[in-house]
Amino acid sequence: MLSELLAILAPIVISVSAGFIWGKTGSDFPADFISRIVMNIGTPCLIISVMAKVDVQPSVMGQVALATAIIMSAMGLFGWALLRWMKLEISTYLPPLIFPNNGNMGLPLCLFAYGQTGLALALGSFMVMMVATFTVGLLLVSTSEGGIVKRVASIAKQPVIYAMVIAVLLLITDTELPRWISNTLDLLGGIAIPLMTIALGVSLATLRIHFWKRSLLFSVSRVGGGLLFGFIVCEFMGLTGTPRNVVLLQSAMPVAVFNYLLALRYNQKPEEVAAMVLVSTVIAFIGLPFLLLVIL
Repeated sequence: MLSELLAILAPIVISVSAGFIWGKTGSDFPADFISRIVMNIGTPCLIISVMAKVDVQPSVMGQVALATAIIMSAMGLFGWALLRWMKLEISTYLPPLIFPNNGNMGLPLCLFAYGQTGLALALGSFMVMMVATFTVGLLLVSTSEGGIVKRVASIAKQPVIYAMVIAVLLLITDTELPRWISNTLDLLGGIAIPLMTIALGVSLATLRIHFWKRSLLFSVSRVGGGLLFGFIVCEFMGLTGTPRNVVLLQSAMPVAVFNYLLALRYNQKPEEVAAMVLVSTVIAFIGLPFLLLVIL
């Protein structure tokens, strides 16, 4: 079991650590360029590549996506009630509670734990999170800029969305891509996960912790609350096996780094959001071995 845990966690820890060390040395890291490469080329190609080859029933993929949407909605209601009780700004603190890091951290974790099937199911969860981030997330943080139509329309500019549509069509129709297209997608999609994990490490190296108690509270709420709702939803929907475990892993991910970028872009107390990203990631890394022991 120890060997199995190391096989799952070691690649993630090492690659994130490599990015962390890179960030601490002060070496140049074009974060914006890397982010664009990952989101506009790597991730879309990864989605299509995996979905075109994996043997997963569309109904199972739909269950994972639905479970993710329910969990995120539950976290949204829980977070809204908590913030109203604490009298804190919804636009600042609610997105970090809703949107987990099921891309940079969740995708490689599910890949190493459950192979290509786990990665495909994790991509289903990731796609739900991306759609929610570019719609609900933008609506929450950009309350003072532009109209709703303008803000929601930004989702149409994301190549990931079109990749999702293509991937779903390939999955439903069981279409096999020509070998030259498949090889090209494999090559370009292969850059996504390594760059995601390295970029996560660089981001963690540059973030600073402010407001320890508040950051700890929201970090525990993000990881623990997501996992609790994950268990409840999986039981309610009757999910078992790999789909259940992928949903649990994705629901227990820490605050997504993208929340910090949104907070920075729209001036929603980015220093506090950065602290939540850092603290929740540490909590997630500490708790993952125990969670994997339970579900493996």
